[in-house]
Amino acid sequence: MASRITPFLVRSAVRSASRAVRAPIQIQTRAISATARRTSDTLSVHRNTPDNNADIPFKFNAQNEAVIAEILKKYPPQYKKAAVMPILDLGQRQHGFCSISVMNEVARLLEMPPMRVYEVASFYTMYNRTPVGKFFVQACTTTPCQLGGCGSDAVVKAISEHLGIKQGETTKDGLFTFIEVECLGACVNAPMIQINDDYYEDLTPETVKQLLTALKETAANPNAKVPAAGPLSGRQTCENSDGQTNLLDQPWGVEKTRADL
Repeated sequence: MASRITPFLVRSAVRSASRAVRAPIQIQTRAISATARRTSDTLSVHRNTPDNNADIPFKFNAQNEAVIAEILKKYPPQYKKAAVMPILDLGQRQHGFCSISVMNEVARLLEMPPMRVYEVASFYTMYNRTPVGKFFVQACTTTPCQLGGCGSDAVVKAISEHLGIKQGETTKDGLFTFIEVECLGACVNAPMIQINDDYYEDLTPETVKQLLTALKETAANPNAKVPAAGPLSGRQTCENSDGQTNLLDQPWGVEKTRADL
């Protein structure tokens, strides 16, 4: 049996070898290409600009120095670098954004390598690595806001049309910067946006335009009236818009029993 199979195996091997010799050698090459820089690069890459470079001096003012002293009391001296996040936030609020100079000053104060501060600032998206307007408008476009009320698409369109900018841009007067973000945690009051530290909820295209107009008026008149943060529909917090519909009576318990017993 083996003698019958052996010639077949030999012929197959010779045939395969001859094909390999005749076949042209395929040389794989990789084309060199270049792509445009993506906006997301600003999260992890620093490029010097006239308004953001290490030569621009930054120091905390006296008021923030007092705040920093109180923050550092919460940490043992050998672990004061744990205060990097709140002190970065202070620097951003004072300077307007988290510039390379702000990060370097935080590193100096906390006696930590600048790269460790850069890692924190580039990981958390609440630190703005590039300048933003006086009013930083963040529109939530996650599923609950997409489905709630008029839908976040209508709110985003209203903001873009009213301000004359697209997502990721700043108005020419420097007042507004507009971006789309993921869930901001106010799903029950969808659709909503965050402007600086305030949440504005239960929005419609009309109410969001009125809000933006009121904020713009404060640039010329600081006493201009601006809608209070929270739901703009008139309801309080996240209460049912139809009012209370349950827990209208004293709950059953030891003190209260059914009348038919």
